[in-house]
Amino acid sequence: MTEVVICGAGIAGIAAAYHLAVKQGVRDVVLVDERPPMSLTSDKSTEAYRNWWPGPDDAMLRFMDRSIDLLEEIDAASDHRIRLNRRGYLYATGDPAKRATFQETGERAAALGAGPLRIHRGDGHDPVYTPGNAEDWRDQPTGADLLLDPALIRRHFPYLTEQTVAVLHARRCGWFSGQQLGAYMLEAARAAGMRLVNGRVTGVDAPGGRVAAVRVATVGGAETLATGAFVAAAGPLSGDLGRMLGLELPIFSELHLKIALEDRLGVIPRDAPLVIWEDEQFLPWEAEERAALAEDPASAHLLARFPAGVHFRPEGGHGAQTVLMLWAYHLAPVAPVLPAPLDPEFPETVLRGMTTLAPGLAPYLARLPKSYMDGGYYTKTQENRPLIGPLPVAGAYIFAALSGYGLMAACAGGELLAAHMTAAPLPAYAPAFLPSRYDDPAYRRKVEQWGSTGQL
Repeated sequence: MTEVVICGAGIAGIAAAYHLAVKQGVRDVVLVDERPPMSLTSDKSTEAYRNWWPGPDDAMLRFMDRSIDLLEEIDAASDHRIRLNRRGYLYATGDPAKRATFQETGERAAALGAGPLRIHRGDGHDPVYTPGNAEDWRDQPTGADLLLDPALIRRHFPYLTEQTVAVLHARRCGWFSGQQLGAYMLEAARAAGMRLVNGRVTGVDAPGGRVAAVRVATVGGAETLATGAFVAAAGPLSGDLGRMLGLELPIFSELHLKIALEDRLGVIPRDAPLVIWEDEQFLPWEAEERAALAEDPASAHLLARFPAGVHFRPEGGHGAQTVLMLWAYHLAPVAPVLPAPLDPEFPETVLRGMTTLAPGLAPYLARLPKSYMDGGYYTKTQENRPLIGPLPVAGAYIFAALSGYGLMAACAGGELLAAHMTAAPLPAYAPAFLPSRYDDPAYRRKVEQWGSTGQL
């Protein structure tokens, strides 16, 4: 009899297997997926991480801080294999009214435990501003730096538009190699006895409301794994697994795309942080272009106001030219279709939006340089917090609804799931992610008034 069957070999399923097999000593773990590991949505990520999360409480911040602790442990133990850096997230604005908003955000984050807010006004009394480390995470500050001094902004971020009036540099943030993280955990889990099965879960038998077996279709036929523990960790396909158990999970999916553009002009420095433009905008068009778009009903949407949040980061080491660019304006819930459909308008749309915060990119509009587009689904809950823990069917668990932050959350999420399954001590943030939280009418009312969910 198999002790645990996990469906989904993305970063969530791999992290669950790692913590069960390696950290908790569960010796008979089976990880099932019909695709190669990390190939559904985990390999579409920007591989970024942050402990910069809004309230209304500190659950997400504490959860991510724990996950970052574990990322740092793995990076140190593996001789920097996952290439963890701490360049930070740089939120930028050209709206003078947002100076106060940035300060309030930093103060609120500090109150939740993210670290101190240091304000740089250029008045001769500023604290020292320490630029981010492009390659490592050690000896870097926590908290955030709010730069209000135009000269300081231009000195450190000359590629930003001269209209920039404030930047908020969140510091315990950066990125890493998600593929290497997945490979590290998968190798360790296999060495501890975990078995990877190439197949598709077709059913979960739960007579009397208790998991008894998992049915798997493989190349060689079919296999039934007798087990008392099943984990749904299938990303955008987790809803299908819930329905196999007779459950309708409180999740939905959005399509998120990105492009990898070759910045042959060297507009974006290779040591830049992840940069986010916090202002809504209208795309920059020439007058003739605007008139032509207005006459075409199929293109008129390109004249509408676009949301804040266009962002980029450099990709690759010295000598590379790639810049990853993202903009989450496909926000309508959709039913996942695989492979994810790609929007042919996206590369030019996101590049036009980028020229608002980095005008040096504008020459690329004349002829779009070599770029690659991919994307996947952010599967999420209403308040953008994950589902981690037991389901109403005895022996069934879930680790899903990671909404684009799966790589950064994987370590702490896998640890938390394993703690639930082995009766290990639970951290204080555990109740915030239980699927059963929606059983509380007071919680559901609270979610209706939630405000920001922290989604980029």
